[in-house]
Amino acid sequence: MRICTDRFKDRLAESVILVMIQLMHDTPNGVQEFFIKVVPIIYTDIRGRTVHSDQYSVTEHFKKSELTPLDSLPGVYFFYDFSPIKVIFKEEPISFLHFMASVCAIIGGNFTIAGIIDSYI
Repeated sequence: MRICTDRFKDRLAESVILVMIQLMHDTPNGVQEFFIKVVPIIYTDIRGRTVHSDQYSVTEHFKKSELTPLDSLPGVYFFYDFSPIKVIFKEEPISFLHFMASVCAIIGGNFTIAGIIDSYI
């Protein structure tokens, strides 16, 4: 199974780089199947710029014909599955108070873990 995703050249996706694969098989007859799943994505950065893109995954499967060559014809099949769910990434600024609460939670968690470890020792 090979997973392919959109890759962003910079923080805002101006272009998409697709992963290319080359397949070689020992059997002359067979069926090559590709299952392609596509999920739409909307990315909005902190300045409000929006990029509409797609994320996809590809799974390939090869089924060889082991009986006679006339039992099945060789072929390549593409099966597309478009997701009805849209993924939305949105950057939002956090307040200083939220940042300080997160820092205090991390420090408090460290003290709690240290206390648990100290009680066992």
